[in-house]
Amino acid sequence: MATQPSGLDMKTPPRRRKRRAAPWLMLALSISLVAGTVLLSNDMRHLRALTPLLGYDLNPQKVQQPPPQVVEVATPAPLQSIKIPPRLIDVAQPELAGNFLRTWRMSGPDMCETLRKAGIEMTTWRASAMGSSAYECSFQEVYKEDGERPLSSVFLIIRGDRKGAISNMRAKIVGPVTDSAGRLDPSFMRVFETVLAQPHWPDLHDALSAIRELKDVRAEGFGASIFFSREFSSENSFNFILTIKAAPGPQTRTRAYFSTGRWMPAPDKEVSEALPPIFR
Repeated sequence: MATQPSGLDMKTPPRRRKRRAAPWLMLALSISLVAGTVLLSNDMRHLRALTPLLGYDLNPQKVQQPPPQVVEVATPAPLQSIKIPPRLIDVAQPELAGNFLRTWRMSGPDMCETLRKAGIEMTTWRASAMGSSAYECSFQEVYKEDGERPLSSVFLIIRGDRKGAISNMRAKIVGPVTDSAGRLDPSFMRVFETVLAQPHWPDLHDALSAIRELKDVRAEGFGASIFFSREFSSENSFNFILTIKAAPGPQTRTRAYFSTGRWMPAPDKEVSEALPPIFR
């Protein structure tokens, strides 16, 4: 009687479940690769559109920068050539200053010489004895004195600078001699007549009649002033001042324009010839 084989000797067939799962895994992997390729293509445009539906946001908001400001730069105007009249850059001519403002028509030394020719013994034009930078010439005549005190005298002084420019003229008379009508004696009057005649200021000549009668005079005009008055401390003494002092404003500017000390020296002839004609 044949013996039937036991169950242990029989081979166990492979499980079909594992064989069936392999194709599905391959299919899922293929689908994943295709989907990943599609989602990541075109700069992940499809993925960025899908993530908001799943609660994610792959599009962080960019901070908007303000638009750049456009600065308009003004176009410079083209340079234009202009012509300057020579009279605007011409050197000031001091001799013409008298047409606009009173000036001394002669220097200090010349004035002293003119007075000497008129019989008034002025000293030479020299540095002031006070040790300052002023220059002067003077005249003094004592007609009557009591010891060291003059009872009748006349004193005249003209002051200026080293170059001879006059600053003022002053005179003092003590105990003047007068005639029966109270008019000043010609020996005293000669000083004032000569001083006022040299500047050639006709409007100030009217002061001579008041001085002759020993009356107070205060007059100004075009920067010049004249003063003649009795002293407060002595009724028999009189002071006289003639000076030029420009008033603020146009007179000061005119004086500054005609002052040669404010102008630059003229260039050398060779340099001047090299300049354009308008600047010569």
